[in-house]
Amino acid sequence: MKQYDVVAIGELLIDFTQNGKSSQGNPVFEANPGGAPCNVLAMLQKLGKSTAFIGKVGADGFGHQLEQALIETGISTEGLRFDTDIHTTLAVVQTKADGDRDFSFYRNPGADIMLREDELPIDIIKNAKLFHFGSLSLTDEPVRTSTRKAIQIAEEAGICISFDPNLREPLWKTEDAAREQIRYGMQHCHVLKISDNEVQWFTGEMDYDKAVQKLRDEFSIPLILLSLGKEGSRAYCGKEKVSMAPFLQEHTIETTGAGDTFMGCMLYGVLKHGYQNLSREDLEEMLRFANAAASLITTRRGALRVMPEKEEILACMGR
Repeated sequence: MKQYDVVAIGELLIDFTQNGKSSQGNPVFEANPGGAPCNVLAMLQKLGKSTAFIGKVGADGFGHQLEQALIETGISTEGLRFDTDIHTTLAVVQTKADGDRDFSFYRNPGADIMLREDELPIDIIKNAKLFHFGSLSLTDEPVRTSTRKAIQIAEEAGICISFDPNLREPLWKTEDAAREQIRYGMQHCHVLKISDNEVQWFTGEMDYDKAVQKLRDEFSIPLILLSLGKEGSRAYCGKEKVSMAPFLQEHTIETTGAGDTFMGCMLYGVLKHGYQNLSREDLEEMLRFANAAASLITTRRGALRVMPEKEEILACMGR
């Protein structure tokens, strides 16, 4: 018996998201707990799964705020480390006129990149049914080596591995460095979640089906999930390709965390159905559930603390 359904490694940070303006007309920013891997875990916790996070924050006010957020959501903090010299990583998220987001990171360095290999909780990794990671823990040392070691431990233990590139171009020294590390991630995963702009950027192919086929030809990933924003999502598994329309919300505020919510729900489906040779019906069920959840998070500020309940998702689906 495994102790955890899903264990994730990566960044845990503060997302400063705009929440109105002051009486002087200045933007007011709210300090929301964030970081893609923990957002994924928070969604899984809402669905009744047991999770644990591996990562590092600063031994400062923000770091302790993040620790408390994990405790409140039920995510195990046994693998959380504190850095006494480097501050917690911060991100400022601003919404542009077209509704897209602009990220500014305060991470040169930030505590999340300081996780050392000797700080890895090996037993936690081995006690997972599924291990999840993103590319932000591959941008810098020492966390890059630590992440690769964690992946190796998971592979040797025969654990299902999922990867979400979650590309944030400002955090990479060069595009070539980003491609190299994201290629590494794709070489070591059974489940890949990738967005429309990311798959085009990585493959150079504008047609989504052709782009995904390039990934399947090169990496032989059993299950590829493609998020398409307002166009919905797709899943590619074995001989099946399934497209699912989105659930569009009238009161959308921002899209931060939508992809992570989608990923958390898809991993919930993977825990139930596996990741190989899934039927069309299974893929449709998983995508519809994940699309509904992702739409709900767009009506809320932040993500980690406000993931939807299973009942809310089912109600959104009309069940």
